[in-house]
Amino acid sequence: MTASERSTSSEHGDRLDLMAGFEPPTHGQWQAQVDQVLRKSGLLPRDAPARERPEEALATETYDGIEVQPLYTARAGHSANGLPGLAPFTRHSRPAGAVDGGWDVRQYHDDPDAATSNREILADLEGGAGSVWLRTGPGGIAVEDLGDALHGTRLDLAGVVLHPGQHYESAAAELLRLAEQWGVADESLRGNLGADPVGLRARTGAPHDTGPAVELARRCARKYPGMHAISVDGLPYHDAGGSDAEELGCAVAAGVAYLRMLTEADLPAENAAGLLEFRFAATVDQFTTIAKLRAARRMWERVLRACGVAEHARGQRQHAVTSSAMLTRHDPWVNMLRSTIAAFAAGAGGAQSVTVRPFDTPLGLPDSFSRRIARNTQALLTDEAHIGQVIDPAGGSYYVESLTDELAKTAWSWFQDIEATGGLSEALGSGMVAERLDSTWQRRREALAHRTDQLTGVSEYPDPNERPLTRRARPPEPETGGLPRHRYAEDYERLRDEAERMAEELPAGRPKVFLATLGPLASYTARASFTRNLLATGGVTTEEAGETETTGEVLEAFERSGTTLVVLCSSNEIYEQRAEDTATALAAAGARLVLLARTPQDPAPRGVDGFVHARSDVPQALTDIHQRWASPTAAVPKATS
Repeated sequence: MTASERSTSSEHGDRLDLMAGFEPPTHGQWQAQVDQVLRKSGLLPRDAPARERPEEALATETYDGIEVQPLYTARAGHSANGLPGLAPFTRHSRPAGAVDGGWDVRQYHDDPDAATSNREILADLEGGAGSVWLRTGPGGIAVEDLGDALHGTRLDLAGVVLHPGQHYESAAAELLRLAEQWGVADESLRGNLGADPVGLRARTGAPHDTGPAVELARRCARKYPGMHAISVDGLPYHDAGGSDAEELGCAVAAGVAYLRMLTEADLPAENAAGLLEFRFAATVDQFTTIAKLRAARRMWERVLRACGVAEHARGQRQHAVTSSAMLTRHDPWVNMLRSTIAAFAAGAGGAQSVTVRPFDTPLGLPDSFSRRIARNTQALLTDEAHIGQVIDPAGGSYYVESLTDELAKTAWSWFQDIEATGGLSEALGSGMVAERLDSTWQRRREALAHRTDQLTGVSEYPDPNERPLTRRARPPEPETGGLPRHRYAEDYERLRDEAERMAEELPAGRPKVFLATLGPLASYTARASFTRNLLATGGVTTEEAGETETTGEVLEAFERSGTTLVVLCSSNEIYEQRAEDTATALAAAGARLVLLARTPQDPAPRGVDGFVHARSDVPQALTDIHQRWASPTAAVPKATS
């Protein structure tokens, strides 16, 4: 249809055609516009030859090596995803998705004080939670206190999921005893007993007896149709710094290990699959989280299809948990935003149960306010944003469909590598998994250090006047010795903690840097603001010279500053005129470190020790400043950032 024909059609039809009078843009026209923008911005030289795909300059790569393009269209193509509730279950494990009842709001509790836990559990259930997730044993609620913690809870209405660590046998026995004592019908009990010997090996580095887990599975299959016996936990691999595909591959490998274990104990594969619940991390990367949950269901369906399980039983039960690795101790209020995005992605991705960690979780045991915010985050998503009222809301997005495909393929390849070594337990024992995850963590850590991965409130826009929150200390983590637990902010938080220690213990107080601002305000304000923000990520304070016309004025301000650490800040033009003389004079006046706020260029002005710029290794640069401040007379190598 021509433009004039569309215009005529819109005039006489009932629908307004907003494209009337315009020819549809082509992909080639879009590429031409991309090329123009890249040349104007300097990302492509103006005289560079035309490129067939200029948009490749805007592509990024995930930690799984998946290339993310700036535009996705039908040209990319994607796998057939079927319908919700049908194989391959990419779109949802249930035909109606979350429309017929929303997802299960599942809140976590690990306060060892049974009375406090009971109060908070009841508040969560009264406030809209559908189930509770309890840490029991060392590091949580004592098994013998489980009855006190659950006092007043209707176990026939609220699900109970245990996170019992290596004491899963005694914790499960106590929960089932309480249900019988309180008169709860076997068929009404629902939740998960939390057996996870494979996950325990990942956490502790030591093998664990699988016999009790098999017996619990047999008992659930025989007597408790609403209970899952085993948690297939992907969080240990995510917390170790692993990528999304690595988490997926390890989780599916763990699921296969449990299938083998249970079928060898004469449980049919279909029954064995129904006893498993998978747990995945939800992060602030909403599209990747959505794609990860969709890919997980596709992968698991493929496994169960190979095992001969009927189609109706191949859906994966998913529990999504907002990532602990992404949470920060500093500026913890931003954690609310991170968790909201992650919870949205978990719901949109099709998880049947979602746990939002309270924003103050990294600081210790959460208080009532943070628990209420965590609970209400989900209430807003389900009751006001109505996220659950659309089945697979990301379905049909060319980007999400493509990302789901790529994640599934990459994770399946990693899963096959694990299986080739003899399964997940063997891969954990040999160190293969730990080495792979550590490699990814080091790449992630480098991106965080150079701020290509950003943490608002920590590596970007820190609040130097932050009033710290205090919470009751959490008991020591009992499961250690296996895969490490990382948080993305840990290097920056170490620096902030060290700066606080120096503020309390050193006569000179916390580290301070003098900003030698050259020229008028307009010349230096951008680089001074950037430098002030960068230094604050390590708890370093600054003092500015203000507007200066001469080197003498800079030296006078330097002498008043009380520090021997300096960063020159100004425009490139003024650097050419004054940087060398000023740096040399500052060194003669006692400056022990003189950095220049600018991308490194050769040759550096005489007297300049290093650079501060957008892609500096920030923790390394700040560690150097800390060392110089703490040891003003010690010989410290020159900065290289």
